[in-house]
Amino acid sequence: MHLLITNDDGITAPGILTLARVASAAGHSVVVAAPANQQSATGHRLTINESLMVIPMEIDPRFTAYAINGTPVDCVRIGRKLSKEPFDFCLSGINDGVNVGTDLFYSGTAAAAREAAMLYLPSMAISIDFGANEEMREKLAEQALLIMDYILKRPMPRLTFCNLNAPNMPADQVKPVKITPISESYWLDDYVERVNPRGQRYFWLQDGYMKEEPEPGTDVALIFEGHMTVSFVGGFVNNNSLYYPKLEQFLEG
Repeated sequence: MHLLITNDDGITAPGILTLARVASAAGHSVVVAAPANQQSATGHRLTINESLMVIPMEIDPRFTAYAINGTPVDCVRIGRKLSKEPFDFCLSGINDGVNVGTDLFYSGTAAAAREAAMLYLPSMAISIDFGANEEMREKLAEQALLIMDYILKRPMPRLTFCNLNAPNMPADQVKPVKITPISESYWLDDYVERVNPRGQRYFWLQDGYMKEEPEPGTDVALIFEGHMTVSFVGGFVNNNSLYYPKLEQFLEG
């Protein structure tokens, strides 16, 4: 298959390179079109008042890569124009840090997958918790390709994309994949107020991972418990188990 791969961490991030290499090794034709710089938490922003520079990158002879000075959404749109043939699927990730619950409103990783779905291109956002190593990312990429094959035989409706998340645990310790509803738990972080040497007030967002207590059985709760989670974001947000009821059994072998 012909795959478009993008992310929001930037084209040199370890996650996207792992994903592109695993997909290429599996026999897929891969085009990477990703932000030239870090674009996390940019949401579904589209560049309209600036030019978008495209820089060919020689990263790996097994796939074609372009750095684009735009957002993840820009990269999906421009990536389609850079390919000589239509894509079969869009993979966005592997993001450094999970995108579960209300993260989906901010995530550039999710926005890229959503944009692809809007453009009639089936898609998946892929994320893993902070601190993952290369072996963990490779196992997640392999799982993503399995799910991609499953989805292509059972097409998702337009505007719906798959959201795959994994804990940062060795493969033999990760609990079974669960199709989950999306948690409503929201961030509890705040801003630190300071004054610079010129007497001007400024604010820094607090560092740390603080959220409301998640509802049992939701993506946030199950990630904390060590499960890999799959959610379908769009028209089936709260009916994931009805949409693909046999995916969990398929992935368990």
